[in-house]
Amino acid sequence: MNSAKSSALLLLLKTVLTCLLLTGLSFYRANAQTDRSVSLPQLLTGKKKVTDTLQRDTVLNGQKDLPDVFKALFHLKPSKENDSIGSKPIISIVPALGYTLVSKLAIVLSGNLAFRTGPKSRVSTVVGSVSYTQNKQIIVPIQTAFWTKKNDYVFVGDYRFYQYPQSTFGLGSSSSIKDEEPMDFSFARFYETALRHISGNWYAGLGYAIDAYWNITQETPLDGQPSAYLRYGKSSRSVASGLTFNILHDSRDNSINPSKGWYGSLQYRNSNKWMGSTANWRSLIVDLRKYINFPYGSKNVLAFWSYNWVVLNGRPSYLNLPSSSWDANSATGRGYIQGRFRGAQMFYLESEYRFNLTQNGLIGGVLFANAQTLSAEPGTRLQRIQPAIGPGLRLKLNKTSRTNIAIDYGFGRQGSRGLFIDVGEVF
Repeated sequence: MNSAKSSALLLLLKTVLTCLLLTGLSFYRANAQTDRSVSLPQLLTGKKKVTDTLQRDTVLNGQKDLPDVFKALFHLKPSKENDSIGSKPIISIVPALGYTLVSKLAIVLSGNLAFRTGPKSRVSTVVGSVSYTQNKQIIVPIQTAFWTKKNDYVFVGDYRFYQYPQSTFGLGSSSSIKDEEPMDFSFARFYETALRHISGNWYAGLGYAIDAYWNITQETPLDGQPSAYLRYGKSSRSVASGLTFNILHDSRDNSINPSKGWYGSLQYRNSNKWMGSTANWRSLIVDLRKYINFPYGSKNVLAFWSYNWVVLNGRPSYLNLPSSSWDANSATGRGYIQGRFRGAQMFYLESEYRFNLTQNGLIGGVLFANAQTLSAEPGTRLQRIQPAIGPGLRLKLNKTSRTNIAIDYGFGRQGSRGLFIDVGEVF
């Protein structure tokens, strides 16, 4: 095994151990129903000899998470728990070490909050993190979804602040990884959308979106050639501001970790100078996801994702163009560095198979494959399809909200590969 692979495996092992150790500091809260006490080996395997009906129901059918592991390790009294999310918030917080190609090593405080505003309301969520990376990046994303008591309205938010040294690699999916163009910029986002129930699981509404980039600088490209950024149009700052029209369908059983149903959203965005934009342009994003229990009756899930992001007309700033891992969840293109591919049109497909490695759901695994194709400047054709594949490990952080720590290793083309760590599923 070569040194690069050895280093990657060593880093993966260290990260898993760090997540396990630091999760002991996580804050976990739920309501009381039954007391459960099992040893650490039983928690890891999901097996225990039981003698009565109550124990059989709660142990063999019960799920375990990392806080349960630490309570067993340190002989702490088990928390009393509910198996469902109610008006009392379920909070998961985990400090950890992370690693991606764009950040290298990162110190991360990540977590989510799940609750219901009414007995029959959908689960409202707040997902956020704060990261400081080896590349001196500051990353603060927060995403929210608040459902009203009768599910008549849902309010969706996406707020971010980045201090972000990041390389780009030219335009189009045929660009070479050797065409690295080091950049630095500050970035802030404010998206807020209000959707009204139409029928069934369908919602529609309006929103406001603003992306602001400032202190944009670029170093000399590593190959010494004129950069795509300069050819496209250099600027020290840019703003995209305007209204959005949104359609949403959501029949998933759990937005944090779905096991069935499907999700679809359409966003038409109109950025206008009269609302503060640097340029007039319009774009369309179509996001489709499907979750299938496979094989039927098991706890395994076959998940599909299609993410399509196109500029309809106008000329957005360079950093506002569709790009790998610049979707709302920074999730597209596992196996490639964020911003590896950029262009006016982006079409993306991914499939993932999710399965338990322990009977109690504490440890799981995934196998994924994705492919993307992008054009270069507006008005140009789509270029080469770029695939990626990889395995992943899942550690149950909170069994009530079904929140996992996701640890994935992806392999792309031209030697691209990397470790990706997050709280929650990729899609």
